[in-house]
Order: sequence, then C-alpha cells, then structure tokens
Amino acid sequence: MARLLSKSFRSIWLVPVAILVLALVVRIADPAPIEGLRLGLFDEFQRLSPAAYEDAGVRVIDIDDETLARIGQWPWPRTQVAALVDRLAALEVAVVAFDIVFAEPDRTSPRRMLSTWFNAAPPSGVADLIGTLPDHDDLLGRAIAHTPVVLGIALTTDTTPQRPRPKWGIAQAGDDPRLFLPPFAGAVVNLPQLTERAAGAGSFSIVAERDGVIRRVPLLYALAQPNGARAELIPSLAAEALRVAQNASTYMIKSSGASGQTGFGEATGINHVRVGALTIPTDPRGRIWLHDTGYVRERTIPAWRVLQGDVAPEEIAGTIAFIGTSAAGLKDLRTTPLNPAAPGVDVHARVTEQMVLGDFLQRPDWLTGAEVIYLLLFGLALLLLLPRWGPMACAVITAAGIALAVAVSWLSYRHLGWLIDPLYPSLAALALYLSASLLVFLRTEGERRRVRSAFSRYMAPALVERLAEDPAHLTLGGEMRDMTILFSDIRDFTSLSETMDATTLTRFINQFLTPMTNIILRHRGTIDKYMGDAIMAFWNAPLDDPDHAPNAARAALQMVGELERLNRDWFERAAAEGRPIHKVAIGVGLNTGPCCVGNLGSDLRFDYSVIGDDVNLASRLEGQSKTYGVPIVIGENTRARLDGFAVLELDLLRVKGKTRPARVFALLGDEKVAGEVWFRTVHEAQGAMLKAYRARDWARAAALLGLCRRSSEGRLQTLWELYEARIAELRAASLPSDWDGVATARQK
Repeated sequence: MARLLSKSFRSIWLVPVAILVLALVVRIADPAPIEGLRLGLFDEFQRLSPAAYEDAGVRVIDIDDETLARIGQWPWPRTQVAALVDRLAALEVAVVAFDIVFAEPDRTSPRRMLSTWFNAAPPSGVADLIGTLPDHDDLLGRAIAHTPVVLGIALTTDTTPQRPRPKWGIAQAGDDPRLFLPPFAGAVVNLPQLTERAAGAGSFSIVAERDGVIRRVPLLYALAQPNGARAELIPSLAAEALRVAQNASTYMIKSSGASGQTGFGEATGINHVRVGALTIPTDPRGRIWLHDTGYVRERTIPAWRVLQGDVAPEEIAGTIAFIGTSAAGLKDLRTTPLNPAAPGVDVHARVTEQMVLGDFLQRPDWLTGAEVIYLLLFGLALLLLLPRWGPMACAVITAAGIALAVAVSWLSYRHLGWLIDPLYPSLAALALYLSASLLVFLRTEGERRRVRSAFSRYMAPALVERLAEDPAHLTLGGEMRDMTILFSDIRDFTSLSETMDATTLTRFINQFLTPMTNIILRHRGTIDKYMGDAIMAFWNAPLDDPDHAPNAARAALQMVGELERLNRDWFERAAAEGRPIHKVAIGVGLNTGPCCVGNLGSDLRFDYSVIGDDVNLASRLEGQSKTYGVPIVIGENTRARLDGFAVLELDLLRVKGKTRPARVFALLGDEKVAGEVWFRTVHEAQGAMLKAYRARDWARAAALLGLCRRSSEGRLQTLWELYEARIAELRAASLPSDWDGVATARQK
C-alpha cells in the first residue's frame, strides 16, 4: 500500500480521484439528467420483459371511436351514462369507477333545454309539462345510488373553491404524509347530486415524469385548503376503486418514523399504504411503479358492447370496471414505457391490477446507498489496481464490473421486481477508467519522450525505441553480456587545439564527432560517452546483436574512411582562408568480451554504461595504435569473430595495468581488402616473421621483415620500423632463457 501511495501515484491519480468524488456527489444529489438516464434504462427493461397479463378482475369499459360512431358524440346525455351504469349493475359488476368528471349539469336535461327552445317564456303549460320529465343528472344519480360507483376528481394547480366530499377515512403513522405527496391547489368535482350518492371519489390526475412518460402513479394526493388549514388527503381513482371493492372505510399510511421504519432521524418519506386487506409498497412520495403490460385486449371491453347487450355476464361479474376513453379526439392519451399513446384509463386499470396481484416494481430505500457504495468500491478498486496491473488488465476488470452490474440489475428486475440502476455506476467507473488510462498513457508518452530526448543523440533509433517502450530499464543495475567496445581518440589533440580559439575548436569538434557518431549508430552501436575529442561506444546492448564484433569493425573502418573525407574538406577550407592546418588522425581500439552493462551511477544521476576488464583493454588498445602506426588495433577475442576481414597480427603485448599479455591485431580493411594480393602476401610473411622473431631467429625474422616492407607497397612503415629497431636491439642484447617475445607497452 505504501508503494501505491508514492509521490508518483499521488500526482497521477489526483484527477481520477477527483472524478470519483464528483461522481459520488452527483449521484447523491441525483439531478434530473441522471434520474432521466436511470428511468430510461428501467423503461428499456420493461420493453425487453414486459409484465405478463394475468386476469385480476379489472376491466376497462372503453368509450372508443367505434362506440362514439355507434352511440353518438361525446358528451353523452347523462341518461346514456346512467344506462351504461345500469347495464353494468345488471351484469353484477363489483365497482364502477369513472375516469371522467361530471362537473356541470347535463345540457340535454329537459329543463335546461327550455332556454334553447324558446328565446322568451315558453307557452302556457309547456313548462309544467317539461317539469314532469325526470332530470338527466338525477337519473344518473339514481343509477349511481344502486351501484358501487367511484367518481373521478380532477386536481389542478389553480386554486378553486370546490372541494371533494370525503368518502374515506385516513389513518397515518410516522411522519406527516403531506410532506411527501404531490401537492395540488384546486379540484374539479362532480355535481352534488352525484357525489352524495357515490360510494367513493378519487383523483384520476396522473403526474408524468419530466419527459412526459407515466412511470409512477400516486396513490394519494395533497389538496391545499383555501383557508390555510392542513392539506386534505385525496386518494387516487385506482386506490378508491380498490377500497370500495373491499367495503373498506379507511386508508392506513405508514411513513418514516413509524414503528418498524428506520429513517435515522430523517423524514425519508412514505413506505406503504394499506387499502383494506391489501398492503401496497410505495416509493417515498406515495407512488407505485407502473409494471406495464401494454395494451391487452382481454382487459378492454368497448362501451357499445355493454350498451347493446353484447357482453356475457362472466366477462363483467365481480370485476372493477373503469369507464374511460381511448378516442383520440377526447385527448386522454398518455405515454407509458410500452405505449406512446396509451389511454389514461388503462393506467388506472393496470395499477389496480398490480395492487390486487401484488405485482410491484420497487426501489427499496437502501438501493441508492447500495449503488453509491458499489460505485465507491468499484472506483477504488480501479484506482488501486491500475498502477499495479495496467490499463489492459483493468479494462477487463472494468468490463466485468459493468457486466456484473447489468446482470444483477436485470436478474433483480426479472425475479425480484427491484429496479437497480447499473447505468450510472458503470458510466462513472468507465469515465474513471478512461481518465486514469489516459493519464497513464500521457505519463508513459512523457517518459518515452524524455527517454528519446535523453538517448537519441547517443543511441541508434532502434535502441532508443526499446528503452522508450520499457522505461523500467532506466533503473540502477546491470547485466553481464558478451560485448564489443570501441574507443576512439584524435592523435596529438592537445597540440592541435592550441592552434584554435574556443569557437573554432568547438566547431571542429562538432564537425568531427557528428559523422563519427552517425557511423556508430548506423552500425547498431551505442554511444557511451564523449570525452573531449574521444568517443566510447559499445555493441550488443541494450538490444541483442549477434554480429556485434563485425558491426563494430565495419563502424571503425568507416570512421577511418570518413576522417579522410573530413581532412580533404578541412585542407580545402584552410587553403581558401590562407591558414595552415595539420592532418587529423585517429586511433581506434576494439575489444570483445564479457562486460557488465546497465545504468551505473547514483539514485540521483546515472548513465547507461559498461564496465569490465575487457573495456579497459579496449581503451589500452586504442592507445597502442600510435605505437604500431595503424589506425585500428583490436583484441584477440574480436579477431576471432571477424571472419574474412583484413586482420594482421601486431604483437604479443602486456599493456599498462595488466600482467597477462594479450595478442593484438591491426584491422586493415574489410573482405575486399582481405582479397588483395599485397595483403595476402604481407599476412603470410608477417605471420612467419613473428614466428621467427619469437624463436630468436633474427636473421630469418629480418629477411621476412624486408619481404613485408616490400610487399606492403608503402603501407605500415611505422610497424616495420618498430620491428627493425627491436630486432637490432635484441640481437645485441643478452636475453634471458625464458624470454617469450612479449612486449611491454610503455604508454597507455
């Protein structure tokens, strides 16, 4: 854990942690867009698996377009409505509930028609005759009196003087339900002669969600009183129909703070409403979720069939019959999860079926807390695992977490009727993962850029990319590798630099080092360091290079050839400027062997470098190039790996700092030079000369040395002069019996 909370971890994960905190705060606040996403997902669940229809003894008596065509336009005379009620009563309906309000007297009643028939007072006797005819509203009232009827009430946001006459009683436990119920300021009620004879009255007002979809239907409403008294509780049409059907008198409302309800001191809302023998779980605002079936033909009976006696008694007997309309012109169409134009009366009927069947969709009080906790744990898991396992593994974890949330939500909906939101936690976790992965990517790219910037001038592009892909290699430590090391130095650089000012010297060094560096990099070498005019490079690290010795040899040969071109340019420029210039020469040492390579230094500063005994020998060999008069001196291990190259043995030499002698060679060219006549002759003669030299056969050695000089065509004069001087000196000297022909280097 301490490693995860390192400085790097804290700096990188500030943004994802902030996103997690923000996601938690937004979920707890639950603004409208977040709620809309959640509700939309629940709609999709219902579309994928709608509620199965089960006959619960609820019917819709539908005043549809065909009914209007057969019976006549709406509004009907109340005598027609009364006939409909009487017909239902004759079919032994349990309850008739009107999704209609009869707020005004019937205009077709005989007494009200007098003003239509006559502009002045009616003729004598006509008024008396009309007075003997029954009032249509009274006829409807009589029909209502003989049948259990629940009248509809329209609640409004506008203040009105009318108030419903309660047919119900209200008992409550816990916090006042008025704090949570949908509030209304006014009501449109039925005519008094109808209200007095009805068994009940309930509001058919349906409060849609912000997007206009009916998903939750209130069982109770709060109606404000004009005198400022406590709001009156009004039952819904569905609840009242259910109460009347059970001959119950009172609703029992249980809210937070009631016995058995835990609110932790907070007024969290309504828990359930008891209607007769049925206990109805609700959300905190006293609503039940609509578990939609969509349109079901078995539930719906056109009103014209009832009026014309085309309905069998068993279709109606003992049912709760809701009278409403699906006719488009009467504008009682609502949007539900399964139907964009569902009759409002269907909603009341479906809600009643749910209460009778006990078929409820619920979001228990603890679900919001559970979703928040899941989001928190999911987010923390990603924050902790991303640095350790990386984006790819955590992508699998994120996908698995989202799949788990969706699966639990779907199975809970199908089997428990619980509405669990998998969408917001999943989206928040996805945003968290993407932001964290983006930061990891940006950090990685930043490290790669730094690596490329730091090493691009010292390594071949392929090597730089290798380190950029895995910056973990940039830590202290090393490994043993078989490597080839190159040292290069300008001969007599001190004297040369004395002839230049600082600016000229800097320009000269840059002109020299740039092409030399490019040659090394082209041949897969790695620049270890620059030491003034000197270059140290190596092969076979950090990338494997099975041909590291030949590659190093070709690089050394090209460096010598490139220097010839540079000398020509410098001489031409000096001649044009009228200043003297000396020819520049370099010495190169190559050696191959096991070395320790890696990041060497301190925790604060380190270099990718190489150390080992064979590195030291390579440095000593570079120094001997001047002694033997050849530009490139290589060790025996390197010689063993250069098949086909023009390599000539120089000496058996004990260099400074070493006790054991090393066989050293001159690298004179590539395969082309190795095939030239002069080289083959010199190679054979030189080998024989060294054999005679080490055997103390001075005469034969001198003769073979002369052959070498003649055959070399003016090359290697310093080498021949060196051996001529040695032979002359050794001939005159008294050599010990154990003399083995080993020379000792007098300089590094």
